[in-house]
Amino acid sequence: MDPKRREGYERAKSEIRAVAEGESDAIANLANAVSILYDALPFTWIGFYRALGGDLVLGPFQGKPACVRIAMGKGVCGSAWEKGATILAPDVHAFPGHIACDPASRSEVVVPLRAPSGAIWGVLDIDSRQANDFDQEDVVHIEEIGEIVEGIVGRDARFLSQVV
Repeated sequence: MDPKRREGYERAKSEIRAVAEGESDAIANLANAVSILYDALPFTWIGFYRALGGDLVLGPFQGKPACVRIAMGKGVCGSAWEKGATILAPDVHAFPGHIACDPASRSEVVVPLRAPSGAIWGVLDIDSRQANDFDQEDVVHIEEIGEIVEGIVGRDARFLSQVV
């Protein structure tokens, strides 16, 4: 992995923790987290989807306009939600059932996000316009960011009651 990318991940982790310190509102913290990630990393779309009812519903994001609702099991995001596991799609156009919100997107990592109860409340979705742009080291860093976000969001019982 490029040292500059690794540095971006580490900076983002530190800044997300710092900006969320003392703030319990999940939406505010998610908005700041995605802004920090978008600034620190070379990806074209970064955002959160919230599990509301039977769909993932668009939350705070940076990048081009996105799909607003994604059904469970549909595309990379819906599949990660359904399986409860991170999905790395090296070429989204080869992913069964891929939803082309941005046709220029070529690779993607989606990490499910859990409440303290273990229930999945949403996903972190990161897209790149380059095929094969993510490797296992990216996945480890993105999952660590997901864990940070889970801890921060876990402080907002009002938010969690809406999504879990």
